[in-house]
Amino acid sequence: MEAKLRRLLTQGREAYGLGRHVEAERHLRELVDAGIDFADIFNMLGVICHEQSRLSEAVEAFERALAINDRYTEAALNLAVTYNDLGRYDDAKSLYDRTVARSEESTNRIDSYVRGKIANMHADLAQAYSDVGAWDEAIFELRKATALRPDFPDLRVRLGELLQQRGELAAARVELEAAVSARPDFVKAHLVLGVVCLSLGDKPRARVAWQAALALEPGQRAAQAYLRMADSLRPEASRRVPSSGPHAQAGVMVGRDGKDEPA
Repeated sequence: MEAKLRRLLTQGREAYGLGRHVEAERHLRELVDAGIDFADIFNMLGVICHEQSRLSEAVEAFERALAINDRYTEAALNLAVTYNDLGRYDDAKSLYDRTVARSEESTNRIDSYVRGKIANMHADLAQAYSDVGAWDEAIFELRKATALRPDFPDLRVRLGELLQQRGELAAARVELEAAVSARPDFVKAHLVLGVVCLSLGDKPRARVAWQAALALEPGQRAAQAYLRMADSLRPEASRRVPSSGPHAQAGVMVGRDGKDEPA
């Protein structure tokens, strides 16, 4: 690769990493026009297009990345999310299932303890990204963590919470349903699932989730407050509940261990 193109690639990756997506896209498009065919270039372009709601362009970019490297997990997961956003639910589920199966096939060769340790390292990195507002990078790290240890429900809850904050409620629900399925006694998973379901307009499922939390922990104040709030909402109002709304309205917030704390 010529020095000029190497410089463009470095500038594009740096701008992307810093969240300067307009600048990053300009550099990356120049590389594509010059015939540079790297999978990560198209994945970055896909993320940029998705962030700007240019979903058809995002699909083309992610599909191009996978055509170059069909084992590019990040691009596959990004494409699955974009399919879901476009209403192509069957395509999203099929691609997600294939990606997870392939990831499990490769990670099963790693000792379970080692996988858990690496998964927690990804989770720590996700927290660092989250702390500085780098949501896409945080979600990516948590997806890697859950691929390594899908049996760690706390990681799925953290991923669900991040997706919820990003407004990706359907994807958040998938992770939270998986968490309560893997560990039915996880109170926090039921609480957060209820909030997401209420935000999606599924009040009956939200009530079931909060009632499950109460059954596990009688007197659970957050669940009681959420149920009272849900009963007070008009049917059309439930979809307008913001991600932090139920916590603030209920006067409590959910702690890391699922206990309720004064707001």
